[in-house]
Amino acid sequence: MELVIVAAQYTLPLLLVVFAFFIGKAIELRHFKSIHTREATSGYRPAITSRQWDDSRAVERAELAQGSVVVSIDYFKRFMGGLYNLVGGRVRSFESVLDRGRREALLRMKESCPDADIFVNLRIERSMLASTTPRGQYLGGIEVLAYSTAVRYRREQADEIRTANTG
Repeated sequence: MELVIVAAQYTLPLLLVVFAFFIGKAIELRHFKSIHTREATSGYRPAITSRQWDDSRAVERAELAQGSVVVSIDYFKRFMGGLYNLVGGRVRSFESVLDRGRREALLRMKESCPDADIFVNLRIERSMLASTTPRGQYLGGIEVLAYSTAVRYRREQADEIRTANTG
């Protein structure tokens, strides 16, 4: 009887880790597919880190563009991160979370100003969100904020830029 109780205590957490792996992987793949599709449609609008741009063109409007996202760390990634915390090394399971967050924040920034021709002075901020439950369980995620100045050129000049970037 004690053997059954001990087996049940270890089986449930193991099943949760396996379940989290497959569900988390499916959600992550769906998100990457969405990101890839949206990047293909906004790729002609550059986002640069420089504060300088071609000021010979007349600017119609400039405004702050920002996009933010919070990506949760699933149970499997949290479990693997804990193992790497014990032995050290590169935590590959968190790298995909950072990549998804960065790319999603950039897309949301571009989507916040759909008529902008170029995004200048791009900055990306990251922060880890962490808390523990009363039972000591770690809950975490990553917040990513992307912001820049969205510049819209006068239409006749903006059409020339798009032609030059696609050609």
